[in-house]
Amino acid sequence: MKYLHTMVRVADLDASLDFYCNKLGLKEVNRKEVEAGRFTLVFLAPEGQEDAQVELTYNWDPEEYDGGRNFGHLAYEVDDIYALCQHLQDNGVTINRPPRDGRMAFVRSPDNISIELLQKGEALPKQEPWASMENTGQW
Repeated sequence: MKYLHTMVRVADLDASLDFYCNKLGLKEVNRKEVEAGRFTLVFLAPEGQEDAQVELTYNWDPEEYDGGRNFGHLAYEVDDIYALCQHLQDNGVTINRPPRDGRMAFVRSPDNISIELLQKGEALPKQEPWASMENTGQW
């Protein structure tokens, strides 16, 4: 058995691609437009890890998606959790659970999907402003 991907439904494909690609740093590896089913599938992965994909499913006919938290979360290992969180925050992403411990943070996608960020290797030394930053919303 081989892991293929995790699928999440998105309400605004452009906003989701901006978040996952431009802010989080994933790359588009495949796209399928399915006219008969009226949906678009976009497969994203970290650079060099094309086998660790997330599939964004965009239905052309509007639907309301709620309860993103009941999905659980996507998790990504990152080289520098402080640098990525700063990059995300600088680009308008709320850091719901700051990396106070130098190891773990949570953010949310435009569709309210929880994204866990984990520091590669050992936790980084505690650093401000993250060490004293409070949680914002749910993560």
